[in-house]
Amino acid sequence: MRLTPALLPLLILVLAVPVSADLDVVERQLVDAVTAANEDALVLLEQAVDINSGTMNFAGVRGVGKLFADELEPLGFDVSFVDGTDFDRADHLVAERAGDGPHILLIGHLDTVFEVDSPFQGFERLGEDQAAGPGVTDMKGGNVILVFALKALDAIGALDGTHLTVVLTGDEEKSGRPLSLARDVLTRIEADYALGFEDGDSDPSTAVIARRGSASWELRVLGTPAHSSQIFTEPVGAGAIYEATRILHAFYDELSSEADLTFNPGVVLGGTQVDFDAAQGRGQAFGKTNVVAEHAVVAGDLRALSPEQYDRAKSAMRTIVANHLPGTSAELTFSDGYPPMAATKGNRELLGIYDEVSRDLGFGGVAAVDPRQAGAADVSFVAGKVPRVLDGLGLMGRGGHTVDEVADLTTLPMNTQRAAVLIYRLTTIENGD
Repeated sequence: MRLTPALLPLLILVLAVPVSADLDVVERQLVDAVTAANEDALVLLEQAVDINSGTMNFAGVRGVGKLFADELEPLGFDVSFVDGTDFDRADHLVAERAGDGPHILLIGHLDTVFEVDSPFQGFERLGEDQAAGPGVTDMKGGNVILVFALKALDAIGALDGTHLTVVLTGDEEKSGRPLSLARDVLTRIEADYALGFEDGDSDPSTAVIARRGSASWELRVLGTPAHSSQIFTEPVGAGAIYEATRILHAFYDELSSEADLTFNPGVVLGGTQVDFDAAQGRGQAFGKTNVVAEHAVVAGDLRALSPEQYDRAKSAMRTIVANHLPGTSAELTFSDGYPPMAATKGNRELLGIYDEVSRDLGFGGVAAVDPRQAGAADVSFVAGKVPRVLDGLGLMGRGGHTVDEVADLTTLPMNTQRAAVLIYRLTTIENGD
């Protein structure tokens, strides 16, 4: 048979699908269904990425929500949206399918870090196996994997009788406030399993069973304004910018070596006048080189693996701030954010099931990722309540949260197969099959 150029990519795709004797008949059908729908999955991925859904672009976030809602409704899900007005964000998508089996919660998010004024806009194919675009891995690709795993299950009738809830939040990258209200959509759900479709550390041989939590902090410093020639004198002192610099340097010196603890100053403003909008993460500063700075503002995040580590870090940071340079004062405030997710026995057991699924599909084993390699995510809000939680099941790639974000498209069918077989096995385990 003579191969035409049109048939070659199809042949490569077919040959790339591993064959395992450890799959049952239904699971082999799932693999076939995922493979057959891969081009449709790529189309949906491009459509999602081409809609700007920076967190504060509410219309765009809602547009991506509608795109995925239109995919879930034909699968028998009751789709609704949680209005985000009360926490100043776009809506959350919730899709529920009632059934008698174990309740599986599937988690993703609709927003990205790239707002409408970002230079990074739109989907771009980079050869056969790569694509660039804002949110292509974090996490529109993960949402596509979630949807097409469910489509594969539906195609072979394996969704019948399942109890599934999909939650795609609209503000994962910049959560609304109050946070308790913004995440009520997750914390009120009782489930047996929770699966997150973030990209983890973008390594197909790892998945996430533990995540560090995240909190935000804001440092506001006051100095004594004066002509620059009077800096360091007793009436004037060091000025606000020197004090802010001292504090940041001391944070680094005293805390940077502690395992699993990070504290990142993401925004720094200083000068005679400072205007900082914490909600938008942006501001303006005015000053002159011959004037001692009166104001400085620093905003950052704090990540820790346990509540105890949080408390120790906060205490140490407050002690550092209190040791002021002459002529200055400073105030440090914290806003709690995402809680930590511990590596529980249940999470390890779920990882074991996923590892077996991956091996049976011929993709090799899956181990727990180092929590330092995975940021905070929405699954943390169900940790401790849902007995078995696993994250990092999404589309892999590189450059997340940067204009160099690129997806490895070979992981699209692979992780969709793994997710589909995992969900299928979870729906049958407790039924005695």
